[in-house]
Amino acid sequence: MIDSILKSKIKSSLSHYPAVALIGPRQVGKTTLARAVATDFDALHLDLETPADSRKLSNAFSYLQEHEQRLVIIDEIYHSPDLFKVLRALIDGGRQRGLRSGRFLLLGSASMELMRQSESLAGRIAHLELHPFNALEVPETKLDKLWVRGGFPDSFLASTDKISYDWRKNFIASYISREMPQFAPLMPRATLLRLWIMLAHYQGQKINPATLASSLSVSKPTLSRYVDFLVDLLLVKKIYPWFTNRKKSLRRSPRIYLTNSGLCHTLLDITDKEKLLGHPVVGPSWEGFVVHNILSSISPHCEAHYYRSYGGAEIDLLIRGSGGKPWAIEVKRSEAPSCGRGFTQACRDVQPERAFLVYPGRERFPTRYGVEAIGLREMCREVANYLTKG
Repeated sequence: MIDSILKSKIKSSLSHYPAVALIGPRQVGKTTLARAVATDFDALHLDLETPADSRKLSNAFSYLQEHEQRLVIIDEIYHSPDLFKVLRALIDGGRQRGLRSGRFLLLGSASMELMRQSESLAGRIAHLELHPFNALEVPETKLDKLWVRGGFPDSFLASTDKISYDWRKNFIASYISREMPQFAPLMPRATLLRLWIMLAHYQGQKINPATLASSLSVSKPTLSRYVDFLVDLLLVKKIYPWFTNRKKSLRRSPRIYLTNSGLCHTLLDITDKEKLLGHPVVGPSWEGFVVHNILSSISPHCEAHYYRSYGGAEIDLLIRGSGGKPWAIEVKRSEAPSCGRGFTQACRDVQPERAFLVYPGRERFPTRYGVEAIGLREMCREVANYLTKG
């Protein structure tokens, strides 16, 4: 079994907060991880998608108060938004009796929905995000497999490429037919699937809202709402350009990344590595894979941007902890990587603290202009060790 780095973070947060929310897409392993955490606690597990557990909470205050000495794990809590008011009353009442931490572990599949519902627990809850397996959680020799299949456990651990691909096809179909309507019943499923496929073609690029909206026969505001919906479901990531003035940055077009390379490949009917290497998306796919792995290794409080000047100077990823100068990261799918003029010019513009060139190899060596070539696993270790402290 591959251990999740997040397990220790959950236990640490439970020792400081009365409630912890664990957010992640379906089938990413939230329930499995919660059960692993539960082995260190006298925990009670409730799944609100099962009628029996839902009935137990028909009088939630009384039921949960009976178990106030235990960690209570509540799965898919967005099914019962009124429960948050009950949790707040229980937490505040428990504090008066010395119960200040480790009361509730809440699991959810939609980022913004759970964040919105949990606003009543402000100051009482910590939010953590569970990503699919990343480069720090698999052997070095399995990185290409992780890239092709993505990090969902059932996909990555499948015995053959075909079984992995079929699992991802079924995952996408289930998300379109079952998961998405739970959060947005009025959004047309066929349009959402077409949009998801189009965004896979745009991997790592800025989208043209007018062109995309026209292709889908929707308005630009509707397109924006649909894209944001996929972001809320943790299936798509927006990265905004770097500006010293953040308000100015948010008015500029973001780059769009599908958060899981395996799903990106499946949406494009890419079944294995051989087909991927011959597909035009191979470069953007590798870049998105690297970007997602780096972002899943750092604190959510760190900033992430890209940089592109009007003259064409460009940095694929800029990350910065609290204060200080950013780190500049260029991504190249080449065994003999070298920095282009655009990256070196961009570094002169931004003046990063450190500059890296991430490539598929394992050796680490300096290149021109103080840029260090580095493998993906080592890059993830660097950002995890430094920027998570920021």
